Amino acid sequence: MVLVLVEQSEGKASDPSLQTLTLARSFGQPVHALLVGSVADLSQHGVAMAHVAENEALGSFAPDAWAAILGELAERLNAGAVFAAGTERGNEVMARLAARSGLALATNCIAVAPGPPVTLTRLRWGGSLLEEARLHSPRPLITVAPHAVAIEPAPSETKVEKFTPDLSDDDLLVRVAEHVSASGGGISLTEAKVVVSGGRGVGSKEGFAIIEELAGLLGAAVGCSRAVTSAGWRPHTDQVGQTGTKIAPDIYIACGISGATQHMAGCKGAKKILAINADGEAPIMLSADYAVIGDLKEIVPAISAEIRKQR
Repeated sequence: MVLVLVEQSEGKASDPSLQTLTLARSFGQPVHALLVGSVADLSQHGVAMAHVAENEALGSFAPDAWAAILGELAERLNAGAVFAAGTERGNEVMARLAARSGLALATNCIAVAPGPPVTLTRLRWGGSLLEEARLHSPRPLITVAPHAVAIEPAPSETKVEKFTPDLSDDDLLVRVAEHVSASGGGISLTEAKVVVSGGRGVGSKEGFAIIEELAGLLGAAVGCSRAVTSAGWRPHTDQVGQTGTKIAPDIYIACGISGATQHMAGCKGAKKILAINADGEAPIMLSADYAVIGDLKEIVPAISAEIRKQR
């Protein structure tokens, strides 16, 4: 069997974790899941057993505690492989598990075939390169690139087992003490169905007023490019890109963004891309489904005005 760490948001398994369950099933073995703190319905995703770790100390995220629980459960079940979503949290837990166990870790995978050795396809260089690799390990540790694998339902009868892990003080030394909401208090980039982003072409910090206006009308999250955060116009939490947030909205509206490889690695999960740019030869145009060539300072307010008119 294989074991999958499942992250949750508001009582539901996160999309990256559901994508991970889909890939884990391709390993050809029964799938077990680890959930920390609470139960989530996994009956549509091919999970034979959901193991729920309950401990009053797990009220906040503690990466070493999660790694200890995952490692202990994998050992008890004699798991053939351990999977997690390649999110910030998933990568952190799996890196700590690799360090504790001495097992090999492969990250950003999009395909896997059982071995030995296990054969993997990994995203490299922001998704511009696919790497075929072989992982020699008695228990491969694998993280799955977010939004690179489609969620495929697989109805199953999922049994639930609750257990109380034995955690040491060292396991709980590093933990989340407080959650601070983003200054905008708006929609999360990772969960938004629509994202409106601005790049260097916006011109200034004040220039983002029209981006925020359009995002507000669309119920969208506001994003930006790395050049914008480097200029101090927006916080790093708004950055879309390989070193920022990877997003997968229904539509991504990129305003004044050239489309560097680093940025496109962050928005490649978008179902549709609308590019607004004065440069018709900008690299982003090669990836855009729709393009408006012109001055964004005229086009974006015009779109907002039309939306208001239609309402």
